[in-house]
Parts: sequence; structure tokens; C-alpha cells
Amino acid sequence: MNLHEYQGKEILASFGVRIQRGIVARNAKEAVDAAKQLTQETGTGWHVIKAQVHAGGRGKGGGVKLAKNLKEVEELAGSIIGMNLITPQTSAEGKKVHQVLIAEDVYYPGDSETNEFYMSVLLNRGTGRNMVMYSTEGGMDIEEVAEKTPHLIFTEEIDPGLGLLPFQARRIAFNLGLSGTAFKEMVKFVTALYKAYEQSDASLFEINPVLKTSDDKIMAVDAKVSIDDNALYRRKVYAEMRDLREENPIEVEAREVGLNYVDLDGNVGCMVNGAGLAMATMDLIKMAGGEPANFLDVGGTADAKRVEEAFRIILKDPNVKAILINIFGGIVRCDRVAQGVVDAYKNMGDAIQVPIIVRLQGTNAELAKEIIDNSGLAVHSAVQFQEAADKVKEVLG
Repeated sequence: MNLHEYQGKEILASFGVRIQRGIVARNAKEAVDAAKQLTQETGTGWHVIKAQVHAGGRGKGGGVKLAKNLKEVEELAGSIIGMNLITPQTSAEGKKVHQVLIAEDVYYPGDSETNEFYMSVLLNRGTGRNMVMYSTEGGMDIEEVAEKTPHLIFTEEIDPGLGLLPFQARRIAFNLGLSGTAFKEMVKFVTALYKAYEQSDASLFEINPVLKTSDDKIMAVDAKVSIDDNALYRRKVYAEMRDLREENPIEVEAREVGLNYVDLDGNVGCMVNGAGLAMATMDLIKMAGGEPANFLDVGGTADAKRVEEAFRIILKDPNVKAILINIFGGIVRCDRVAQGVVDAYKNMGDAIQVPIIVRLQGTNAELAKEIIDNSGLAVHSAVQFQEAADKVKEVLG
């Protein structure tokens, strides 16, 4: 689950990480009120207007602006709220901005003593360990830094049994070229950041930039945070931060009916039980010359109602040209799944306009094939994996 910048900063602050302070506004008037409040609390005269969407590269897309007075705050906030923000990390249509963060300006005019760093905490899936990734070259062009000068990207791997050790935090500060007060402040920052990552059940904390001010303060000027969905049952406060407007509406609908669904850019819909089989089915489709349109795990209860819900979710994607149902009947009997497919097909009537291939293996697989073959519906049955692949290739032409 992705969070907005202001939500990520709230979590960081709760763990003692120094942040650039800000207030969320949903219209121009609220933006002006927020700017006045920040001026009273921080003394800042200039304010940064930041679009709050789940995408990076907002500055390049015109979603981050500097306002030097309240009139500019009102004008800039009014122009950003409601716009479709297009960044390198959004689709061509962009994302609609519903709110902005009015933040204090932490860059002092004419100050050349500030430094911007990049820092993130995430899981290294290759080693099974968390790691801190960081660079002296923070800012909007960090992707270019990683591509053209990878030697400027450092990593610090962390033993999950020990956590981030003091010498590791010191090494990070040293590699960033810091000394004196700034060195000590960075050690505190990294330690608190890792604690926030670990204790919030996050899958990612990305701070770009981490700012060193001219008076040697270290603070998070931005925050990109993702919380592990599987941990939300014990992080109910974070679960309430979910902004469904920022998520794929088909995935949201699927989650509400208990289906594990991920939208993809393909032409063959998948309906499978079990994540491992679903991944293998996606490979099968690829090898047959198609492209998977989704990942969909219906779980162990593939009855008529659940199959019908899965059909409706898959068919919301206009790019789907065929559907492959691949079920292993272990917990659920294949004949029940087959009957569920037939019943769902009949219930939906003309809503299904694409070929359907059904492969059922396991308990009562032969009976299931008979049910499909004798249904009189335009459903192709298969027994072997290769047979299913051949039928996918056939229906796609």
C-alpha cells in the first residue's frame, strides 16, 4: 500500500526523524490558511506547493512549485489541485491531483552550504536482507545517477537478527562525506529511519532528497513510503491512510470481493487457484505467444459465485481477447469448479464475448471435462499444460 508524502512524513516524525514540516490543503483557501499557520510556527516566508499523488518525478511534471507570498500560494495551489499530473512514473493520462502539501521552505536564499542526498530502505530479495541504499547525488535526477554513475550509489546490508548496528550508521555518514555535527545528525537520522521502516512493516522508505542544511541539520524533504499489505491487519492506523482514488479501480473492486488480482498490460485473462500455479500460467501464456492481462488467484473456493465475480473483474479490461482458467483440484473438486464455470457463464449471458479455455486437473478431473464438453457453451477444455497453451495460441490466431 503506497502512501502520500505527507502520510509518510507523519510516520517518520513519529519515530524521531526530522522532516520538512507541512500541512495538507484540498483547495486554494485551505492552502493560504496552511501557509499562514506555517509562517507563525516556523517563521518561513516562502512555501513549497507539492502535489500529493502516488508517483515520483512530480517536480519534472510541474507538480512542485515555490511560492514567495500568499498570493502565489493561492494561485499555484489552485492551478495544481485538479490538474492531471503527468510524470515519468504515471501513465500518459497522468494522475488527478486532489490535494497539495504546503511545506516550509528549508532552502535558505543564497545559501551554498546545503547538500542533497538520496536514501532508501528496502528488502534486497537476492540476499533476503534489508538494506540502506544511499548516494551523495540526491535530487530529481537520481535515476540518471544510477544509470550513468552507479559507483556513486552505496548500499549497506543489514543482518535481520541484529538490525542496523551503530558502526553501519557511522559508515553511511562517512561515505556521504560528512563530519562534525552533520555526521552525528546523519547517524541519528539513519538510525531513526531504519527503525521507522522496520517497526511500520514497510516494504520501502525512500527519501529524496535528504537535506543537510547550512547549520548542519539533517532532514527528510520528501518521503515515498509503501507499507506491506500483508501487515495491515496489525497496522490499522496505517490501513486507514489508504487512498483508493490513487489505486487501480479494478484491483480495488477485486480486493473488496476477496480476489487476489493484479492488473497487467496483456491480452489473455487468467483465472487460477494458487499463486505458484498463477505464475506458471502466466509463463504458459507468454510461451504461447500471448501476454497475461492479469494475475488472479481465486483461492480454494472456486464456486459459481466466485467464478462469476472473477469473470466480471477480468472482463472489465477491454484488452482481454481470451480467458484461461487453470485450476488444480486439491482442496476443491474439479467437477464443482467446472459446474461453477458453466453456471457463471450462463448467468452472465452475452457479457462474455471472448473465448474461454478451461484446464482442470486433480480430484474428479475427468468428470469436470465431461461437464465442460457437454455444456453446449463456447468453452474449450484442456487436460495437459501444453494442450492449454496450444488452445491459447489457437484462439489468439
